[in-house]
Amino acid sequence: MMVRPRRVSILAAVIGLVGCLGLSSCASGPADEIDYAVDGTLITYNTNTVVGAASAGPQAFARVLTGFNYHGPEGQVVGDRDFGTISVVGRAPLVLDYVISDEAVYSDGKPVTCDDMVLAWAAQSGRFPGFDAASRAGYGDIADVDCAPGQKKARVSFAQDRGFVDFGQLFAATAMMPSHVIADELGAGDGAVTAALQAGDLPRIERIAQLWNTVWNLGPDVDLKRFPSSGPYKLSSVGADGTVVLVANDKWWGAKPVTGTITVWPRGADVQERVNSGAYDVVDVAAGSSGVLTLPADYVRTDSPSAGIEQLIFAPSGPLSNPDARRALALCTPRDAIAENAQAPISNSRLNPTAEDSMTAAENAAEGGRFSTSNPAAARDALGGNPLTVRIGYQSPNARLAATVGAIAKACEPAGISVTDAASDAIGPESLRQNQIDVLLASTGGAAGSGSSGSSAMDAYDLFSGNGNNLSGYANEQVDGVIGALAVTSDPKEYARLLGEGAPVLWDDMPTLPLYRQQRTLLTSSKMTAVNSSPTRWGAGWNMDRWALTR
Repeated sequence: MMVRPRRVSILAAVIGLVGCLGLSSCASGPADEIDYAVDGTLITYNTNTVVGAASAGPQAFARVLTGFNYHGPEGQVVGDRDFGTISVVGRAPLVLDYVISDEAVYSDGKPVTCDDMVLAWAAQSGRFPGFDAASRAGYGDIADVDCAPGQKKARVSFAQDRGFVDFGQLFAATAMMPSHVIADELGAGDGAVTAALQAGDLPRIERIAQLWNTVWNLGPDVDLKRFPSSGPYKLSSVGADGTVVLVANDKWWGAKPVTGTITVWPRGADVQERVNSGAYDVVDVAAGSSGVLTLPADYVRTDSPSAGIEQLIFAPSGPLSNPDARRALALCTPRDAIAENAQAPISNSRLNPTAEDSMTAAENAAEGGRFSTSNPAAARDALGGNPLTVRIGYQSPNARLAATVGAIAKACEPAGISVTDAASDAIGPESLRQNQIDVLLASTGGAAGSGSSGSSAMDAYDLFSGNGNNLSGYANEQVDGVIGALAVTSDPKEYARLLGEGAPVLWDDMPTLPLYRQQRTLLTSSKMTAVNSSPTRWGAGWNMDRWALTR
């Protein structure tokens, strides 16, 4: 007779527990805010420009500007069914049908339409003037985006024999910007951007390009009307120190984010101090960039390799414009010691950077050990005994890269090469363009973080002539042919043959010098759940809407 009351009391306890789990006011419930530290600057909402792709923007905005796909914890492409679907309707040539969800709407109430796809393609295809896009990989192979302005579907047709193998990388998270914002700036209707592009209206296209490059620059005085979101989070504010505050987007049509506010903190010198004080809940940075971090007992650390290659990117002009000078600097650079300090093997990858190191036989063979260890005598001979002064820049503070420059300076001094550490917190891709430095020490595309798209075919384009993130200004017709062929090749034997053709040319011309695969460090509070690193430039932020912090 005592069983029934006991069952009632257990049921009441369960109901109470469930109720508590659903309320942030309960002591064991999720916190209202998470602090997320990244290892770059937050200077633009548009992560498709040269400087945007190299910034920490992808880490911050992966769940703010969504797309047909996103990059998962292994860097894999995952379909985002909340946003829409892709169907293959033809293979020769490649033809894809894209359908955007009927529910997809920006945080300002405007619908997400195929106009945003047209803008993404136009900006990144290389066929329209003025767009400062980081890369035209894949988009440059598209012959046409068939879109009726204001509609939710588009047919994307690729050029004959240009079936881009990694098409899932296109129109993905952070790739598409709200075209109606540019239309508003033009004082025109929402379909004005598509109409201008379809009509080839060059004066208007040039104005569209200028806006695409700059209208989404971030600063403390941003007009939030220009920054609508298509994801679970939306931009709330930008601090004077570059801090970005994201809040739940009440117009988001998918599963609501677990945490209401995420504050994204850009690169800073006080990571250790803030970890000690518990000010950061998630830290996603290049390993060693903040020195040797000592973890308090309530933090968890995970180290993993990224898909980005830490490298020396040589300026297209100045003292290293001559290949002999670039080879000389490479010959005296102690790549073995630098990689050992980074606790990573030497990487020789330029054309196949996202592959496992064991899959880079062709590039390793082309290097042949010539540039693995410092050889100042060979470096001096390459210069004909002439002195050389070189400024190496990187985004500071970064303890690991400071040590790398120090090691190069010491090893190259006997060769008559004087190396200056030209680091600053403002160093980036623009520094090479403006002749502020002779070498940029950074990851793929000039990024402080991983920089990688997760696709070797995409990343190889940073050596394709005229590509935005080809920061060295390198141009070689043979290498262009190899890179273009790699993008449409799925046969492993043909892929290996192409690598064997391109790698020797690149080792002779030396537009860049790969050092090692950038290692990543993810620190999380032991009270955090659902945080996973990613080897791509989107980093741990790929699923921030699922993060929870228990107080």
